[in-house]
Amino acid sequence: MITKLRFPALFLFLLLVGCRAGGPGTPARTVASFFSKYEGREGFKTTEWSADLLQRLALVKAAKLLGGSDLTNAITGIRSAKVISFAPTTSTARELANQGLRQEAAGILQGNKYEPISVGSTLGNDYQVSVRASGDKVSEFAATGQLPDAADSFVLVAVNGNFTRSQVQTLAKYLPQIVQATSK
Repeated sequence: MITKLRFPALFLFLLLVGCRAGGPGTPARTVASFFSKYEGREGFKTTEWSADLLQRLALVKAAKLLGGSDLTNAITGIRSAKVISFAPTTSTARELANQGLRQEAAGILQGNKYEPISVGSTLGNDYQVSVRASGDKVSEFAATGQLPDAADSFVLVAVNGNFTRSQVQTLAKYLPQIVQATSK
């Protein structure tokens, strides 16, 4: 009789532990797991950018607005980019914002040895940018910020490619506009 009770109790215990490990209180450990954890949840929107779209954006936007080769080179150096944005629309979603999305993302970047870089002060750009690099060669960068005109919002941009630090700094100046244009 005791062995019959142990199995259901053990099964229930394992089930509860498994549910807790995947719940909202368990911090993600990598940028990819952060996306997986929050994708599809209330208030979150995920956008994946293709290189083709970015190359077209680079040619059209850079030529019209700036004519700058650093921005064009930075955008065409992107292999993949993903954005997850969060704008709380309900009390449940607001509670999630209060639980510390920014702190969770900052912990992931720090724990995975992303190096913060300065992007200068640009009007309306409060994105914090961090890179994974070897010398001047950047293979990945991530940026955190918020959506304009959305209280308690959050944005995480993850980009893989082939850049210089200067190209990342140039691209980072336009992240709010790029995120806004592609998140609608």
